[in-house]
Amino acid sequence: MNLKQSLLRKKPIPLLHGGEVRSSLKKQLGALDLIVLGVGSIVGTGIFVLTGVTAATHAGPGLILSFLLAGVICAFCALCYAEFASTVPVSGSAYTYSYSTFGEGFAWILGWDLVLEYGFASALVSSSWSGYVQSILAGFGIHLPTAISSAFNPAEGTYVDVPAIIIALVVAWIISRGAKESTRLNTFMVYLKVGVILLFIGVGMFYVEPDNWTPFMPFGFGGVMTGAAIAFLAYIGFDVIATAAEEVKQPQKNLPIGILGSLAIVSVLYVAVTAVLTGLVPYDLLNVKDPVAFALLYIQQDWMSYFISLGAIAGLTTVLMGVMFGQSRLLYSLGRDGLLPKKMSSVHPKSKSPKFSTWVTGIGVALFSGLVPLGNLADLASIGTLFAFISVSLGIIVLRKTHPDLKRTFRVPFVPWLPLIAIISCVYLLTTLQRITWIGFIVWLVIGIIIYAAYGYRNSRLGKDEPS
Repeated sequence: MNLKQSLLRKKPIPLLHGGEVRSSLKKQLGALDLIVLGVGSIVGTGIFVLTGVTAATHAGPGLILSFLLAGVICAFCALCYAEFASTVPVSGSAYTYSYSTFGEGFAWILGWDLVLEYGFASALVSSSWSGYVQSILAGFGIHLPTAISSAFNPAEGTYVDVPAIIIALVVAWIISRGAKESTRLNTFMVYLKVGVILLFIGVGMFYVEPDNWTPFMPFGFGGVMTGAAIAFLAYIGFDVIATAAEEVKQPQKNLPIGILGSLAIVSVLYVAVTAVLTGLVPYDLLNVKDPVAFALLYIQQDWMSYFISLGAIAGLTTVLMGVMFGQSRLLYSLGRDGLLPKKMSSVHPKSKSPKFSTWVTGIGVALFSGLVPLGNLADLASIGTLFAFISVSLGIIVLRKTHPDLKRTFRVPFVPWLPLIAIISCVYLLTTLQRITWIGFIVWLVIGIIIYAAYGYRNSRLGKDEPS
């Protein structure tokens, strides 16, 4: 088989002929587990950091509209994910969907793109977790030696971020124990995080000054749209649910519930927190790293700062667990398909989880977050996500044409118009990213193409199963 044929070969859809998906992973997750996984993966830095900075510099109180608009765009993308997840309940998320829809070449590019998204997102969260914990320790007079407090930067006297390395490896150990075991701890921390957020809303609403909402759009509607582009990034994480497809009981039913349910909960929380936050403090004072804690100090409710700190740490930890979980399942799928070494798809006989790919993820995240100052490369996580959303939305349109009779337990309404709106919205958000982000993304894709040409093209399991 020549290279062109290899790039276009497609993985058959497992349920096309009424068959079941065979998997070595243990089916143990229900709808509630998935909702918790989704909320845990989404709610973190977006609600504890992004709200204040974006309100102060872009949208003002109009950030409430920004989060509503971003939530609607994400809902359109989530509907597309829900149809794919219920129709093709296989690990790998957008990578697997593209393999069945567009062919191996595009699927590999997208899979490599998702490795970038999950990997850098995990490293960034680990670094943020380290910074937050160190600031809390500093409040008690405890200071780490400068050399081990941040990533490699000799000019600042820092060489390695030890807390970031520790949390990455601890989370990897937790995930390696199995999906159900890791979701139990994740569930506890998600409840803690949501409880703290509800406490903030419940207490803060009694101190809201309506005058702080005027002017509502100080930067105009353009500022609201810019705010929506930034707020969109705060919703990233629901796609992690799709990576757990092979570990879900009744996936055709529970996957759509998990994806859409988690997004609905998060949307309500984001809008409510933004409304209270901008009602407590004049928007131009919110350009701080800890806007929620700052707002409580502003209204002299210092007693709540401890709970907010707990919520922030729990929030960052659950995001890290969710994203690293998704990364390990993606590597498992790539290894099983032969596009990466087969060892990636090995499953531990006791935990029934992809232990090797989990530890590859953990060690990789630990190295990046501990040693590399990521700087502007943070946007790489965003560009990877947007490309995944575009491919899934486009895939729904294509699959409706190529397999109109395929059994679908969940269907996106108003096809092709709704997926087209999702695609156009994501393309617009891509245009807001910096040039350095595009350069870094292109370099990453070139590396991926080289890996496929040198390894994946020759070792693809799909290629070996077909006559040459």
